This record gives sequence, C-alpha cells and structure tokens, in this order.
Amino acid sequence: MATKQVRYEALVKALHGDLYRYAYWLTHEKQVAEDLVQETFLRAWRALDSLKDEKAAKSWLITILRRENARRFERKRFDMSEYEEASVMDTKSTTTEQIIENQWLRDKIAQLPPEYSEPLVLQVLGGYSGEDIASMLSLNKNTVMTRLFRARNQLKDALEKEPEKMRLLHE
Repeated sequence: MATKQVRYEALVKALHGDLYRYAYWLTHEKQVAEDLVQETFLRAWRALDSLKDEKAAKSWLITILRRENARRFERKRFDMSEYEEASVMDTKSTTTEQIIENQWLRDKIAQLPPEYSEPLVLQVLGGYSGEDIASMLSLNKNTVMTRLFRARNQLKDALEKEPEKMRLLHE
C-alpha cells in the first residue's frame, strides 16, 4: 500500500499541471477542469496497478481524462442556444494584440472537427509525438499524421481567408 501511495503521489505531483492545462483547454471552465483532473486522478488511483510502464503515465492519464470528459456529456444534455459562443464579440475589455490573436486561433481550432482538433491540441499543448497521440486516440500513426496535416492546412486556409482582420491586428 505504501508503494502504491508513493507512486500515486509522484504521478500527481509530476503531471497535475499538464492534465489541468489539457482539461482547461477541453472545457474552457476552471471548475470543470479541476473536477475532471480530480476525477481522473481518482480513477488512476483505482487502476494504478494496471500502469506497468511509468513512461506511459502521461498518455495513460490523458486517456482517462478524455474518457471522463466524454462521460460528462453522456450524463448531461445541454440546451442549444441561438448563437455560437465564439461569435459573440467582447467589446468592453481591452486586450493586447497577442491575446486577440491567441483567441482567434483558439476559436479556429475549436471550429475544426474533433478528429482534427484533438490531435492538434495534443501535439501543440501536450507536446506529444505522433506515436503518443496515436496510442492515446487508438489510431494508426499515419492517420494521426494525416489529421495533423489537414488541421494545419485548415488553419492556414482560415488565415488566408481573413488576412484583412489579421493585418488590422498587426497595425
């Protein structure tokens, strides 16, 4: 029991920040992200004996977190509103150019189909390799690489379609 406790505490200490950042990216809500991470570590505690390779711990925990996030939607039905959240402009706050660009990019990534956005976020935010992403998403590595390529091309096309907006941001 003591060994399991030490192993678990080491996992939490080492990977809590990465899991929280990924959960926050998925949910865009601090409380929900914290709950997801907490539930992920609870499930990890219960299944810690199934983790044989410590090097795979981060991928293993990300997979648990993704499944926990999916469970949220199985249990809860959301009301659809008349507008997309990303289309509502915040005209009151003043932001820096970089914050505006980052938000634009986040919005464009969020508009990508999940099969493209998820591998892209895992690569960019998580720093995972194509092999790691393939393992986490239960896909072939070539499929992941194709999806990453297509995701980047879709973002590039979006940028080319809105050059005027981006030019204005840089002035």
